[in-house]
Amino acid sequence: MTDSAPALVSPLDLAATSVALTKQLCDMPSVSGDERSIADAIVASLGGFDHLELHRDGDTVVARTNLGRPSRVVIAGHIDTVPINDNVPTRYETLVEGEYLWGRGTVDMKGGVAVQLKLAAELTDPAVDITWMWYDNEEVSSDLNGLGRLARNSPELFAGEFAILGEPTNSLIEGGCNGTLRAQIRTHGLRAHSARSWVGDNAIHSLSPVLATLATYEPRQVEVEGLVFREGLNAVGISGGVAGNVIPDAAAVEVNYRFAPSRSGDEAEAHIRELFAGFDVTIVDVAEGARPGLDAPVAQQFLEAVGGDPLPKYGWTDVARFSALGVPAVNYGPGDPLKAHADDERVLLSQITACEDGLRRWLNGTAASAE
Repeated sequence: MTDSAPALVSPLDLAATSVALTKQLCDMPSVSGDERSIADAIVASLGGFDHLELHRDGDTVVARTNLGRPSRVVIAGHIDTVPINDNVPTRYETLVEGEYLWGRGTVDMKGGVAVQLKLAAELTDPAVDITWMWYDNEEVSSDLNGLGRLARNSPELFAGEFAILGEPTNSLIEGGCNGTLRAQIRTHGLRAHSARSWVGDNAIHSLSPVLATLATYEPRQVEVEGLVFREGLNAVGISGGVAGNVIPDAAAVEVNYRFAPSRSGDEAEAHIRELFAGFDVTIVDVAEGARPGLDAPVAQQFLEAVGGDPLPKYGWTDVARFSALGVPAVNYGPGDPLKAHADDERVLLSQITACEDGLRRWLNGTAASAE
């Protein structure tokens, strides 16, 4: 292992319930870029377990079993959150639906991380070898992402037949993810005084065909390996204008295309260029989607152990990083994704325990006990 933890770091209470551990994690500083203390605590907490080998890359921590099992799976979760907004420290709250833990990170995604840490410590004799990954800087620019950095520095650690990312899914399985592309659609005109607009060429007005295309676009619903992914194409920004009495000579619309994993990034780009043929199109960024990957035997065992029908993941997640490395991956974690990043972010306690129970059954090699 590299980068040993400071001696004075207080370890996490991995003997506590996964709910109590979620609260402990959420109340620690971990806004993106400030994950050092939580990474130190993870290392200090897992360093004494003989069944785990630790590796650290910056504020990303990996714990692996090497028990000689015929299969290896990878289970990952990010340890950072978006900025807080008067929603820490966390608190318990009872609503009609049940008891919640309220506060930043409860959904995205300290509940999933707590479950993973508890199982990493307790499962000394799992049915498969496990690589656990907890990584930094997921909520910010992709070039800072700890999972991406780890893949560049130590790609061998990603070896496995199947991967799970603990993103919030209401403790249901969401396979794969849509890809995402952002593009700038620009128009060019000629400046003039607005009192004599006929001698100019209004670039903002020239955007009207772009906006009409977006307003009438009918997104596809695409079945991929038994899951139906819904696409989307939307304007997410618009710019233009010089002054209140000047005809603008430049304008732009930024569009975001969420495309099914049946399409590659190149195919998504070609679709955008075809839709907006004749316009100045610049691709800002693109991230490939990920196929569900539920046909592998180990994935089928996971489905059987957890129960329920798998769903598609409409948003982009880091499962795509595993897919790009040839490892099929799904999303599975507690919390309603609609509450991620919200000021009233909160997770049902029952979803945390359900996620723990599902993963424990699967990793111990036992089938689901309920429908």
